Amino acid sequence: MLKVSLPVDKGNAAIKDGSLVTKIQSILADLKPEAAYFTEFDGKRTGLIFFDMTDTSEIPAVAEPWFLAFDASVEIKAVMNRDDLAKSRPGIERAVESFG
Repeated sequence: MLKVSLPVDKGNAAIKDGSLVTKIQSILADLKPEAAYFTEFDGKRTGLIFFDMTDTSEIPAVAEPWFLAFDASVEIKAVMNRDDLAKSRPGIERAVESFG
Protein backbone atom coordinates (compact mmCIF):
# COMPACT_ATOMS: atom_id res chain seq x y z
CA MET A 1 0.00 0.00 0.00
CA LEU A 2 1.21 3.45 -0.87
CA LYS A 3 0.21 6.46 1.21
CA VAL A 4 0.97 9.74 -0.51
CA SER A 5 0.41 13.10 1.18
CA LEU A 6 0.79 16.35 -0.73
CA PRO A 7 1.97 19.51 1.00
CA VAL A 8 -0.93 21.98 1.00
CA ASP A 9 1.00 24.64 -0.93
CA LYS A 10 2.06 22.21 -3.68
CA GLY A 11 -1.47 20.79 -3.93
CA ASN A 12 -2.96 24.28 -4.10
CA ALA A 13 -0.51 25.31 -6.82
CA ALA A 14 -1.30 22.17 -8.86
CA ILE A 15 -5.03 22.82 -8.56
CA LYS A 16 -4.62 26.46 -9.58
CA ASP A 17 -2.48 25.64 -12.62
CA GLY A 18 -4.76 22.75 -13.59
CA SER A 19 -2.11 20.02 -13.34
CA LEU A 20 -3.20 18.11 -10.22
CA VAL A 21 -5.57 15.59 -11.80
CA THR A 22 -3.46 15.16 -14.93
CA LYS A 23 -0.28 14.45 -12.95
CA ILE A 24 -2.04 12.01 -10.62
CA GLN A 25 -3.65 10.20 -13.55
CA SER A 26 -0.30 9.92 -15.29
CA ILE A 27 1.42 8.51 -12.21
CA LEU A 28 -1.41 6.03 -11.62
CA ALA A 29 -1.37 4.93 -15.26
CA ASP A 30 2.26 3.87 -14.82
CA LEU A 31 1.65 2.26 -11.42
CA LYS A 32 -1.49 0.35 -12.46
CA PRO A 33 -2.97 0.12 -8.95
CA GLU A 34 -5.61 -2.37 -7.85
CA ALA A 35 -7.43 0.53 -6.18
CA ALA A 36 -6.81 4.18 -5.34
CA TYR A 37 -8.67 6.28 -2.79
CA PHE A 38 -8.23 9.97 -2.05
CA THR A 39 -8.99 11.72 1.21
CA GLU A 40 -7.70 14.25 3.71
CA PHE A 41 -5.16 13.03 6.27
CA ASP A 42 -3.52 15.33 8.84
CA GLY A 43 -4.78 18.32 6.88
CA LYS A 44 -3.20 17.25 3.59
CA ARG A 45 -4.55 15.85 0.33
CA THR A 46 -3.75 12.16 0.62
CA GLY A 47 -3.99 9.11 -1.58
CA LEU A 48 -4.19 5.52 -0.38
CA ILE A 49 -3.10 3.43 -3.31
CA PHE A 50 -3.13 -0.35 -3.39
CA PHE A 51 -0.76 -1.95 -5.86
CA ASP A 52 1.24 -5.15 -6.29
CA MET A 53 4.95 -4.72 -5.63
CA THR A 54 6.85 -7.89 -6.42
CA ASP A 55 10.35 -6.63 -5.62
CA THR A 56 11.71 -3.88 -3.38
CA SER A 57 13.76 -2.58 -6.31
CA GLU A 58 10.46 -1.09 -7.53
CA ILE A 59 10.37 1.42 -4.65
CA PRO A 60 12.10 4.26 -6.52
CA ALA A 61 9.79 3.90 -9.53
CA VAL A 62 6.80 4.03 -7.17
CA ALA A 63 7.95 6.91 -4.96
CA GLU A 64 9.97 9.24 -7.21
CA PRO A 65 7.07 10.47 -9.38
CA TRP A 66 5.27 11.70 -6.24
CA PHE A 67 8.42 13.34 -4.84
CA LEU A 68 9.17 15.07 -8.14
CA ALA A 69 5.63 16.09 -9.10
CA PHE A 70 4.40 17.26 -5.70
CA ASP A 71 7.22 17.16 -3.12
CA ALA A 72 4.93 14.60 -1.49
CA SER A 73 5.62 12.50 1.57
CA VAL A 74 5.45 8.82 0.69
CA GLU A 75 4.96 5.74 2.85
CA ILE A 76 4.96 2.19 1.50
CA LYS A 77 3.47 -0.55 3.66
CA ALA A 78 3.23 -4.26 3.01
CA VAL A 79 -0.41 -5.35 3.19
CA MET A 80 -2.25 -8.62 2.62
CA ASN A 81 -5.43 -9.34 0.76
CA ARG A 82 -7.80 -12.13 1.76
CA ASP A 83 -5.89 -14.78 -0.20
CA ASP A 84 -2.57 -13.69 1.31
CA LEU A 85 -4.07 -13.89 4.78
CA ALA A 86 -5.30 -17.43 4.13
CA LYS A 87 -1.80 -18.44 2.95
CA SER A 88 -0.27 -16.98 6.11
CA ARG A 89 -2.00 -19.42 8.44
CA PRO A 90 0.90 -21.92 8.74
CA GLY A 91 3.28 -19.13 9.72
CA ILE A 92 0.85 -17.83 12.31
CA GLU A 93 0.40 -21.32 13.74
CA ARG A 94 4.20 -21.79 13.96
CA ALA A 95 4.51 -18.47 15.80
CA VAL A 96 1.79 -19.52 18.26
CA GLU A 97 3.55 -22.84 18.88
CA SER A 98 6.91 -21.16 19.42
CA PHE A 99 5.94 -18.00 21.25
CA GLY A 100 2.30 -18.29 22.29
